[in-house]
Amino acid sequence: MRPLVLLDLDGTLIDSAPGIMSSLRHAFADLALPVPDDATLRTFVGPPIHDSMRAHGVPEDRVEDVVRRYREVFAAGGMYDARVYEGIPDALAILRGAGRSLLVATSKPHVYAVPLVRHFGLEGLVDGVFGAPLDESGTKATVIAEALASCGSVGDAFDPARAVMVGDREHDVHGAAAHGIRCVGAAWGYAPSGELEEAGAVTVAGTPTELPTVVAALLRGV
Repeated sequence: MRPLVLLDLDGTLIDSAPGIMSSLRHAFADLALPVPDDATLRTFVGPPIHDSMRAHGVPEDRVEDVVRRYREVFAAGGMYDARVYEGIPDALAILRGAGRSLLVATSKPHVYAVPLVRHFGLEGLVDGVFGAPLDESGTKATVIAEALASCGSVGDAFDPARAVMVGDREHDVHGAAAHGIRCVGAAWGYAPSGELEEAGAVTVAGTPTELPTVVAALLRGV
């Protein structure tokens, strides 16, 4: 296989915080639950939504209701209140031009990830999009496993040194590590200071413009 670059979506390719945070505010308010402040809402961006609900004290018997309402608002238009980070299209074009396969691997449900990549004009710059199911069965590691399987990168023949994950949160690092894959942190995303390094990211790219050079250094010779 060609060297593989796995790419997170929220906080790595697109700044999706405005739409996610707005949809969350509506969901909490509609269900008469306390609406978290902006700093707390921002931490919801990236990790699986059920995990974030529980981490921020949503009662277990209300989690599914809040997730359901959030997704209704999000799908009705909130999902498109986002933007592609400056420099990402050029970075993806350079990576593909260097002979890398590019696959989006996101904890965002697949039913949202695919139209988002298409809407923001990134579909022609990547080789596939893989997201989580709508239920809780998908983790970052399982999404990555699906992406790897799509290009035959599984089994004893798979060399994890020929792959790199790019993501902005600790779950990207951990999901990649489950498959022996190194992770490049995206400093322009949503991680608190030090999170990526503490999680085990092999390096952190400061801007999208730096990303092709950082990835090239890790994949040199493969």
